[in-house]
Amino acid sequence: MNQSRLMSLIESIANVIVGYGVAVMTQILIFPIFGLYTTLAQNLQMGLVFTVVSIARSYVLRRVFEGCRPRRPDFTGCKTPSSTTR
Repeated sequence: MNQSRLMSLIESIANVIVGYGVAVMTQILIFPIFGLYTTLAQNLQMGLVFTVVSIARSYVLRRVFEGCRPRRPDFTGCKTPSSTTR
């Protein structure tokens, strides 16, 4: 069964929400080691930017891999965008 585009997006968002907290905490702990000092608000904003990029990356990769998944025994390769019927 194929995963719908909407469910791909929802999965990506759920995955990245957890990553957002991890990213912000990592920034708070690691930045000072490299001499970078930011406020909590700046860390939250940077985390948000990285989160949006991560969601887009995850969604695009999911769709690429969904397009390359074998659907029949005579599978010969990835579908091209012009051959999709979704």
